[in-house]
Amino acid sequence: MKYSSLRVVPGPGMFEPYTQEVWPSMALMHVVLRTKADPVSAIGAARHIIQDLDAGIPLAEVSTLTAITQRSMATNMFSMLVVGFFGALALVLAAVGIYGIIAYSASQRTREIAIRIALGAQRGDVFGMVLGQGLRLAALGILFGVLNALLVGRVLAESLYGVSASDPLTLGCVALLIIVVALAASFLPARRAAATAPMEALRGD
Repeated sequence: MKYSSLRVVPGPGMFEPYTQEVWPSMALMHVVLRTKADPVSAIGAARHIIQDLDAGIPLAEVSTLTAITQRSMATNMFSMLVVGFFGALALVLAAVGIYGIIAYSASQRTREIAIRIALGAQRGDVFGMVLGQGLRLAALGILFGVLNALLVGRVLAESLYGVSASDPLTLGCVALLIIVVALAASFLPARRAAATAPMEALRGD
């Protein structure tokens, strides 16, 4: 059984009669009650039944298994929220950065894009070209991110529960999320570049 933490791998154990060592066995005794009803509503009934059996039995603490599990995971949940917040902030900053780079690059290539369109390039091709630039940036970031995740994951392995540090599904979902964010950040600059009017762009240049 897991006594102190869900992350601890349980070792060998055995049961023995509490009468063999009355103290501190009696002080540390736990009774588990299973019920199909709501556990919170069953606490009062359990107290009355135990008091009817022996009024001298002290009940130090009565709690549901869900509450006990939540208390044991409270520190990990807080750490997860903090890491999740900074992860979301990093994702927003990455989206803003990609948008800024693609928009600036497209503005610097206005003359080139205008010439391409004037020579017969389809606007869909221009759109795909600018969008592809954002995807290349995202692919480069994913590559470095996965490598760093595999290295840092070894340090954080003890803090993970139910998932490995190099879980392919998790890494794949994060990579897919970054690609979606890169596409969304590159969409407006790509559409603006595809809508370039060749004559106006060349005249302004």
